[in-house]
Amino acid sequence: MFESAEIGHKLGKKEFDREEPKLRRALLDAQYDLLEQARFPVIILVNGVDGAGKGETVNLFNEWMDPRHIHTHAFGGSTDAERQRPEMWRFWRALPPKGRIGILFGSWYTDPILQRVMESESAAEFNERLARIRDHERMLVAEGALIVKLWFHLSKDAQKKRLKELSAKKKTAWRVTKEDWKHFKRYDEFVGVCEHALKETSTGEAPWNVIEGSDHEYRSLTAGRLLLDALQRRLKNPAAPPVSREPLPQPAIDQRDVLNTADYKRKLTREDYSRKLDKLQGELSLLTRHKKMRERSLVMVFEGMDAAGKGSTIRRITRAMDARFYHIVPIAAPSDEERAHPYLWRFWRHVPPHGHAVIFDRSWYGRVLVERVEKFCAEGDWMRAYHEINEFEEQLASGGAIVAKFWLAISPDEQLRRFKERAKIPHKQFKITDEDWRNRKKWPQYERAVADMIDRTSTGIAPWNVIASNDKPWARVETLKRLVETLERAL
Repeated sequence: MFESAEIGHKLGKKEFDREEPKLRRALLDAQYDLLEQARFPVIILVNGVDGAGKGETVNLFNEWMDPRHIHTHAFGGSTDAERQRPEMWRFWRALPPKGRIGILFGSWYTDPILQRVMESESAAEFNERLARIRDHERMLVAEGALIVKLWFHLSKDAQKKRLKELSAKKKTAWRVTKEDWKHFKRYDEFVGVCEHALKETSTGEAPWNVIEGSDHEYRSLTAGRLLLDALQRRLKNPAAPPVSREPLPQPAIDQRDVLNTADYKRKLTREDYSRKLDKLQGELSLLTRHKKMRERSLVMVFEGMDAAGKGSTIRRITRAMDARFYHIVPIAAPSDEERAHPYLWRFWRHVPPHGHAVIFDRSWYGRVLVERVEKFCAEGDWMRAYHEINEFEEQLASGGAIVAKFWLAISPDEQLRRFKERAKIPHKQFKITDEDWRNRKKWPQYERAVADMIDRTSTGIAPWNVIASNDKPWARVETLKRLVETLERAL
């Protein structure tokens, strides 16, 4: 892939001086069109060999355009906080909102390539990480992002010459480190690994652009024109909505599913409830304080039909936990800031570090539930979300998280009884809204969506716990029991 970037591309200074002002004007116009439309974000990945002009190009982009609307992030080694979370956490936090440009100087490609060259990872592990990157970029594009990937290349001789030139000048010597020379000694290995990475991840949604970096004028004008072309094309031609490539889930021919076959008759006496609750809360308290939790985190997800008892169940769990240890995140309709990012962005922000827990009162599953039923997103969006959610939870687990998911299920008759009770009791009336009554009319559609969700996202890493919750005491105890068992297996 690098042959055409090793032939000595050059551009005369006169031509550069003639073309640069026109390019800058066009880039600024495109940037302000992007800002005004605010339809999509632009993510620029800047990667390549050491000394090929990556930093200079980043500086030029900020000089040529309005830097107030550019988010520039340079990624080095992971910090302590980043090492306690999934690898992609720090990149999600750096994603720009719609209408803005984000420059990622060093990106999700850097560590996989470095680890493979240094033989810290096998070829299979490297390919697995590349597959995860493809999925990540495909999801960002499907969510509307424009990804511009720039790879700056130098031949071996050109890189050696460039590093020597930089080292010889006082003003630039700081830019060449011992690590750069160490990498240069393994140039051939780096190029081989990089070539494989680019080949495997240059897709129709997010292709790589390889630029020879030996000549400042050629490199700068080429990078600027590539960005301008991508921006202008996307501004003129809105992205087509995603189309589902797999068949829609079909209900079983006997109409039975995990909800309508649940045993809703289970109950606990007051005495049994009090005894079991105390016992399980004590066990949970000890488990969350276990020394092994210092290297793990806990992510709890609570979903269920309206009035299923999520809030009261969460309160029984948190009573057994140190308040400094957990954070509850109630999920409602997304804010303007959240709508300006991919739908998973607002959940990545709350991923806890080791030794802590987060409790989601509703979650990312809204994409395949309420957004599906209410048609807030296209069919292709919620269909691809099953895979994206499974991938998200796999990344949580790989980062040390214990993922516990609970669906609190109630029957339609029990929901109606609770709705009427809430409407009668003054201090509970805030819990019942017109939206709840409207959603109830769509019970069959929601039930089918829930059944599909459980079938497609209950995995070995993050299985669903379906809790029949017509009897609140039984449901609370059963949820605590399942949570304790999940922690015991993990620790």
